[in-house]
Amino acid sequence: MQAISDHIEATLRDHKIRPKHIEGYQQGEWILLDYSDVIIHVFIQERREALLLEKLWGDAPRLEFPEEAADTEEIRKIDNR
Repeated sequence: MQAISDHIEATLRDHKIRPKHIEGYQQGEWILLDYSDVIIHVFIQERREALLLEKLWGDAPRLEFPEEAADTEEIRKIDNR
């Protein structure tokens, strides 16, 4: 979880985007990266299943990102559909 979180943070930092707040990094079961307009959750499978976030946020729009959309420019293209 920490490696995934580190990669997300480093990639966004390369584009001058920094998190406002990070939670749960030391425990490594659920890491929250708060970028104000976007909140990124990185979970272990067991934690995600226990929280049932899909029920809480079930009516929110969902974006799917193909694996090849690794850089932020590709993600911006997807987000602006």
